[in-house]
Amino acid sequence: MQTLSFSEKVQRFILNWFFMMLVWIMFTSTFATQEVVVGAIVTMFISMMSISMFTCCTLKILSPVRIFWMVYYLLVFIVALIKANLDVARRVLTPSLPINPGVVKFKTQLTTNYSKMVLANSITLTPGTLTVDVIDDTFYIHWIDVTTTDPEKAFTEIAESFEKILLKIF
Repeated sequence: MQTLSFSEKVQRFILNWFFMMLVWIMFTSTFATQEVVVGAIVTMFISMMSISMFTCCTLKILSPVRIFWMVYYLLVFIVALIKANLDVARRVLTPSLPINPGVVKFKTQLTTNYSKMVLANSITLTPGTLTVDVIDDTFYIHWIDVTTTDPEKAFTEIAESFEKILLKIF
């Protein structure tokens, strides 16, 4: 487990507490004083106990430039999700279309475990692909229609658009 400086701990605590309070308010659906006070106390306690476990980032992640790239990432992901859904639906509705399932691998430039997790989940959430394993900087992806076994071409088709943006966020 990594050792964090006091400043990093405080920033992670604030970030974690902020997002937990947002979730608390969404679940309670009220700004009643007693609900907000209890929520602040409960989320503060949970945030203090989980500084190094649940928060990957410091307050730098909330910079306007990174928030812009997060919104852009969401849009790119939604477009990829729609395209993948239409492709899989076409394959289901047209059984004569050939499929060529298999596992491909490629390397990533992402360095943090959190950014690799975001990429792996983005790949898995798009129909037709499934992240099987991530070992160091190598991703193993099950692909419904393997068009290439060349790692660079597979990366380009599966993950390049995601990774370019994630490198700007993380």
